[in-house]
Amino acid sequence: MGRVLLFFPRGVRRLWRRSLFIRVASLTLVLSITVVGALGFLLLSNVTTGLLEAKERSAVGEASAGLGEAQRLLDAADTGPSTPSPSRLVDTVVTSLATRAGSPATFDVLLLSTLPDIGAPERGTNLVAVSSIPLELRDAVTQTQRQSWTFTEIRFLDGRTSPGFVVGAPLSIPTVGPYELYYLFPLSQEQQTLDLVSSSILTAGLVLVGLLGVVAWIVTRQVVVPVRAAAQTAERLSSGNLDERLPIRRDDDLDQLARSFNAMAESIDAQITQLEELSRVQQRFVSDVSHELRTPLTTIRMAADVLFESRQSLTAETARSAELLQNQLDRFEALLGDLLEISRFDAGAAKLDSDSVDVATLVQRVIDGTEPLAQSHNLRVRFASYERPCNVVCDARRIERIVRNLLDNAIEHGNEKGVLVELAGDADVVSLTVRDFGVGLRPGEAGLVFNRFWRADPARARTTGGTGLGLAIALEDAHLHGGWLEAWGEPGIGACFRLTLPREAGGAVTHAVLPLSDEMSGSDNAADTSDDANFGELTEETADHARGGVADDPSSADSLAFTVSPDGEGGSRR
Repeated sequence: MGRVLLFFPRGVRRLWRRSLFIRVASLTLVLSITVVGALGFLLLSNVTTGLLEAKERSAVGEASAGLGEAQRLLDAADTGPSTPSPSRLVDTVVTSLATRAGSPATFDVLLLSTLPDIGAPERGTNLVAVSSIPLELRDAVTQTQRQSWTFTEIRFLDGRTSPGFVVGAPLSIPTVGPYELYYLFPLSQEQQTLDLVSSSILTAGLVLVGLLGVVAWIVTRQVVVPVRAAAQTAERLSSGNLDERLPIRRDDDLDQLARSFNAMAESIDAQITQLEELSRVQQRFVSDVSHELRTPLTTIRMAADVLFESRQSLTAETARSAELLQNQLDRFEALLGDLLEISRFDAGAAKLDSDSVDVATLVQRVIDGTEPLAQSHNLRVRFASYERPCNVVCDARRIERIVRNLLDNAIEHGNEKGVLVELAGDADVVSLTVRDFGVGLRPGEAGLVFNRFWRADPARARTTGGTGLGLAIALEDAHLHGGWLEAWGEPGIGACFRLTLPREAGGAVTHAVLPLSDEMSGSDNAADTSDDANFGELTEETADHARGGVADDPSSADSLAFTVSPDGEGGSRR
């Protein structure tokens, strides 16, 4: 069936696959037509065979009787006082046999000479043409000297034709020679009977197929309508309308399905309600705990600041403890701030304070702020901006937080090859990529890095004081702007994070300007920070991609700039 569907248009194939009603009704009609057609063919074949066999028996019997009578007439004429002429003998035989045919004639007769070259007379009735007798039949009669018969087409001298049955036998006429006597029986009556039977079978078959189609439609509808109702109810249920249920009218298999479906829906409704309540409790707990910890944390912070400021007058062990306390309080405050921010996202209370912002300047400011962290990891942060200024209507505080989280993450997991930051845009969107060349991400981890408190290696200690919520908050900030935040990575090659924002507030992001993976950006070359010239070649190549392949235009090259930090090297590249 699948191969047959290939010959139909795509719309028909889609309708066939999606509609159970059409499949069942079509298959029922096809099978019904096949069965009715086969039965009609067998019935018509049996009727045809019976009619022809009956005609054959009666025709052969009539021909045998006529042949005997003709031979008696000829024998009687030969023993009389005077012998008639050959023409009179032939006419007598044909006339006698024609009389036996009745009126209207049930058969025609041809009396043909086996030796036509001697000029023997030949006769026939009703303008029957000699060509009505097949040559094969004449040969069989003359060679076997026995009665033979076959079906043929009877032709008349006036051009008429008719299906018929011909019986031939040898006949000897004294003083003339050997003859062949042929009886030709028209089958017009049998043909009319077969036509009537055929039309009756066709009419009955069409009526039967129509009735079967109606039955199939009714039966299929009884099954399909409840299934469609279940599908529609499931769609409404999946869209959030948890009160949807299937009606129960009878006590059959379909109603059992409805009961099972309703039980499942009630179970899902109860579980979702329970999970929503647990989620609300969890969100309320996180928010309440975060707020309640603010007051004691402020007191602890004040005391810790006093100890930290006076650490010079303390013993070495006490001074070290004051420093550790200060660091852990910083992390604790950051964690509380992140928890409060997450609780605002969960409560739907996060709002944007949008304004026109030069993202290139913002990114440069963040890079400058991470310079000490980059130096502590002995790596460089390279920044390539293909648009100066790069203005976007956004919340500067949130975008700066996204960039800082991505950059801190890249520095923490990078290596001596450094970190590459690229910024480019078009008329609709702006894309920022942060690429490191460190441990990378294993398969499947790119979809997990934005989960709260997720870590690729739980046993690995954090060196930047992160809370485990940075990327989760960054993703929420990106979604709040209507943007994308995506991740890519391969083990041993590194990772890349791409932020894409709409130019205007409320705009939609449909594409990204910068590539995400190595295959598109060729970042392997960029990983080599030992030669600034190689990096310059990379930025020119990537700028060509970001500007849609217009890097060969000298006027467009003015938009390319890159900055190398933290050692202060770099500047504008023209």
